[in-house]
Amino acid sequence: MENKPIISFVSPVFMAQDLIRDLIHEIDKVMHLIDQPYEIILVDDRSPDLSWTKMIELSRTHDQIKNIRLSKNYGQHAAIFAGLSHAQGEWIVVLDCDLQDQPSEVKRLFDKAKEGFDVVLASRSRRKDSYLKKTTSKLFYKLFSYFTGTHFDSSVANFGIYNKKVIQSILKFNDNHKFFPLFVQQVGFNTTKISVDHAERFGGKSSYSIKKLIKLALLTILTFSNKPLRLVVQLGSVISLFSFLFGVYNIYLALTHQIEIDGYSSLMVSIWFLSGVIITMIGVLGIYIGKVFDQSKGRPIYIIDEII
Repeated sequence: MENKPIISFVSPVFMAQDLIRDLIHEIDKVMHLIDQPYEIILVDDRSPDLSWTKMIELSRTHDQIKNIRLSKNYGQHAAIFAGLSHAQGEWIVVLDCDLQDQPSEVKRLFDKAKEGFDVVLASRSRRKDSYLKKTTSKLFYKLFSYFTGTHFDSSVANFGIYNKKVIQSILKFNDNHKFFPLFVQQVGFNTTKISVDHAERFGGKSSYSIKKLIKLALLTILTFSNKPLRLVVQLGSVISLFSFLFGVYNIYLALTHQIEIDGYSSLMVSIWFLSGVIITMIGVLGIYIGKVFDQSKGRPIYIIDEII
């Protein structure tokens, strides 16, 4: 590539053999309007279809394409980070490969960024996803906002344009679990959003099943929030308080000779009180030890098999 790219496109690819050519075509069209040097970084998340083959074919006729293939399926956000680590542009566009994130909107994002913003997020005014996906997405962001004490807009996902300094800051995060939208919010910088059109899925089906969505939600909440930890502590405290009141009640029954079985009161009080304490301590230690253990292993979040 003769000129250093001004804009880098990063797109994770999975089960998209019939979509990649159209994605590249749409990017070429919008970059013809913007008229700036660019590169397209496609990251194959070890798709089981012919996505990698199609990517190689396209790179033979498009000098702007850089293909990265991961050694196995690591997930969408790991694939995004693999692409970001190889982006050379002053501005980086992150978008899905299914054409629901429309490349034609990039010109508007770029024009807005030139007004002095470091991050311009794409807000999907009318999502063209299924009712189930929209509902689960809203539920996830509401739960995530509650547990983290932050505000997340369910209309915003990965699609947006980001200044190079923003991406460099995000890449410094060493968390073993990656969730790109959260890192964008955590690094700050001058951020805005604009409303964009959201298209119907061009082909194929989403790789996110309900099971995968639930797993992603649980991992993200437990990784980035300690509120579940505090809730467990509160639960243990409530149980301990209840056991204390129950103990007082049993002592009253014993003193008024309403309990005829010896040792019943002390046994029940001990069981209830110690159960509350044990639940609290297991919750505290379990979550923290689990996080420390996962982070201490220092395993890479992705391994690259091949770059073309």
